[in-house]
Amino acid sequence: MTENVVSISKKRILGLLKKGGERTAAMLAHKLGLTDVAIRQHLLALEAMDMVTQRVLPVEHSGSGRGRGRPATLWSLTEASQALFPERHAELTVGLIEAMRSALGEDALLKVIDTRADAQVNLYRDRLPPRSLPIKDRVEALARLRTEEGYMADVCVNEDGSLLLIEHHCPICDAAKSCVGLCGAELRVFQEALGPDVAVERTQHLLSGDSRCVYLIRVASAKLGQR
Repeated sequence: MTENVVSISKKRILGLLKKGGERTAAMLAHKLGLTDVAIRQHLLALEAMDMVTQRVLPVEHSGSGRGRGRPATLWSLTEASQALFPERHAELTVGLIEAMRSALGEDALLKVIDTRADAQVNLYRDRLPPRSLPIKDRVEALARLRTEEGYMADVCVNEDGSLLLIEHHCPICDAAKSCVGLCGAELRVFQEALGPDVAVERTQHLLSGDSRCVYLIRVASAKLGQR
């Protein structure tokens, strides 16, 4: 029961900081009907979780009633805490896809997806190592880029030297369910970004019932024939 109460108190603190911005521990204690000591304990615990951060005001800016006493400490939310609050990005994206399909037709929607894929290819090419470097270096760099985008990607090396690009999460899963063309475009993006000396094949697919998306990446057959 105590753990549940503590959890609720922390959520109330986060809610107040979300709605009202920076607050001192005393302000939060007054608002929630808790003691200053209890609030500070919650704040320190939240700080350890990277949910809040503190900013100490210089004494001269801490209020006329404080004189030369202890400076005020203001608490605020961190960027990491934003994940705790409801988002409707997925719902908005799906709604936009459906509206575009209804207003402009499937061909127009596919054209938009192709345009987005072209932009991704250019972005990845700018940030991937040059094609003169080993394929493994390029795929590992691609995995880092995909992780930055929320895909939780990593790379495994098979015994035959081929590579597996594994994406453990799909941040656009709802949109992909609404428009399968997004998944098809990803294959083209990976292929064109990594270069013509590799072949990319999807071997596991989240939307097909697998627990993740996996891409098999190997030296292209034409390249093999030259060896």
